[in-house]
Amino acid sequence: MINYFNDYANLCFERFGNRVKYWITFNNPWSIAVEGYETGEHAPGMKLRGSGPYKAAHYIIKAHAKVWHTYDNQWRSKQKGMVGISLNGDWGEPVDITSQKDIEAAERYIQFYLGWFATPIFNGDYPQVMKDYIGRKSAQQGLGTSRLPTFSSQEKSYIKGTCDFLGIGHFTTRYITQKNFPASHGPSYFTDRDLAELVDPRWPDPGSEWLYSVPWGFRRLLNFVKTRYGNPMIYVTENGVSEKMTCTELCDDWRMQYFKEYINEMLKAIKDGVNVKGYTAWSLLDKFEWDEGYSERFGLYYVDFRNKNKPRYPKASVQYYKRIISSNGFPNQKEAENWHRKAIETCSSSNQLLAAARRKSKENKEHAEMPKVWPVHDQV
Repeated sequence: MINYFNDYANLCFERFGNRVKYWITFNNPWSIAVEGYETGEHAPGMKLRGSGPYKAAHYIIKAHAKVWHTYDNQWRSKQKGMVGISLNGDWGEPVDITSQKDIEAAERYIQFYLGWFATPIFNGDYPQVMKDYIGRKSAQQGLGTSRLPTFSSQEKSYIKGTCDFLGIGHFTTRYITQKNFPASHGPSYFTDRDLAELVDPRWPDPGSEWLYSVPWGFRRLLNFVKTRYGNPMIYVTENGVSEKMTCTELCDDWRMQYFKEYINEMLKAIKDGVNVKGYTAWSLLDKFEWDEGYSERFGLYYVDFRNKNKPRYPKASVQYYKRIISSNGFPNQKEAENWHRKAIETCSSSNQLLAAARRKSKENKEHAEMPKVWPVHDQV
């Protein structure tokens, strides 16, 4: 599979490399590994608990490294591009900042999430805490070797440093506390970590059940990357918030507030010295969201999925985000308030257009469902 993926990437470099200068080998490999091979929520739907995700991640990392070297050896001098990987990661904050156990549990949460992939790519091997915890639990479960695969010394050297830039996808934060799971619970990625995830009920949660708005965690995650991995070049590839399908309110104040607060925390991180080079909001349009289908909406543009033509309507956040990126920040409070007012005007117009389209669609449907009246003919 590694060679097949490399062949595919090489063809992309050949065909598009004269125009494409930033390449991402894998997006959110944590989700591929855990939700594809541990929980089975995502394709390919495998439930190989405690072993599948580690094996999948192992091959993803090796495939990434091979593609990076292919570009470095064959294409970089001609095309002058860069190859990176995009990793999703929530921030983990200790429940009790005076508890060493909670501090270590929060560190473990991040290492089993972002560090699982970042540490091999930047340093050549898995985080030591992953090797220790998974190895110990594997032994307690009577296994001769750890469920976490190992890299040979040659592979460690080959993998280390294969990242010209790091993509970061970030949405939310969790409070973390120590929680011991006996080995008798059976192998599992989640119990390997010996921790519990908690949320503050006061955190806003407008859409996805897992997504709470916790802006301060973004700055801390970015600083973690800076400190642990030598301050690499960072592109934020995903950051945004959803609402449920049942909501057709296009004046999405909560999304404007989310972008304002998260982007502001990113700006603070930049002032801290974090090497952030770019930011991308998630996402342009409402779309198919993994196993949630169309039930959750992340888009700046509302898509009417009930209409066969799938018309799009700008939400208020379109105008708000447009002004943020055109100004490259927040000029002043008065101007930001003006942005908000114009954004509300946009969504009000969109709501009127959407309502009109819905009325027309309803009328057409009712007309189509009217009983047909056949002409009356005399009996022959």
